[in-house]
Amino acid sequence: MGVRLMVVDDHRLLAEALASALKLRGHRVLAAAAPAAGAAELVITRAPEVCLIGTATPAEPGIFDPVVRIKRERPQVAVLVLGPVPNPRGIAAAFAAGASGYVRHDERIEGVERAIMKARAGEAAVAPQLLQQAFSELLNPAAQPDDEGQRLLQMLTPREVEVLVRVADGEDTRLIAAGMGIAPSTARTHVQRVLMKLGVGSRLEAAALAARTGLLDRAGPVPHSPPETGTGPES
Repeated sequence: MGVRLMVVDDHRLLAEALASALKLRGHRVLAAAAPAAGAAELVITRAPEVCLIGTATPAEPGIFDPVVRIKRERPQVAVLVLGPVPNPRGIAAAFAAGASGYVRHDERIEGVERAIMKARAGEAAVAPQLLQQAFSELLNPAAQPDDEGQRLLQMLTPREVEVLVRVADGEDTRLIAAGMGIAPSTARTHVQRVLMKLGVGSRLEAAALAARTGLLDRAGPVPHSPPETGTGPES
């Protein structure tokens, strides 16, 4: 018996191609839509048995917000995530949002169909090799040369890193100056340089970016710095 389903992907051609393949295999496709950001409203309205949602960035914060909303308003709908070979965070984020499974974009149609049937039956639909890869990466983490947190950290001087950590701890200019033994004007200059280098417009944005990218974990605790001399900005 065919499954009532929807296919949503930011790439309309991919969504339509997958929908066509599933129709040929006897499934009833209610819609093939893009972009994925509008998936929640469409799924809530049409109420399929299974919804396939494609994403190219499974580890990006907030990417599975549509899944959260779908499961909150239509808990009977099983959601399958279609994505690239994920890191462990990608798989964990999908399931934490309420997804029933994770299927690679390059999976054969037979594999996609098996995942659909498992999801409709209330089972977790994740290929064993994906779990093996996830556990392997967790046990033997590879170096990430393009890691955003590391890249941002390298942009800052040690002094600026300390300022950022203090900003993230909620310290204002006066507390930063006192804690680092510098003048408030110097502390204010350091803060402005940090904001400029990170490409953000406020201390709150800087703290959020640092937390999201893991920069704070890499920076470690606030060091005890010797007092600076002078009140002007550093070179």
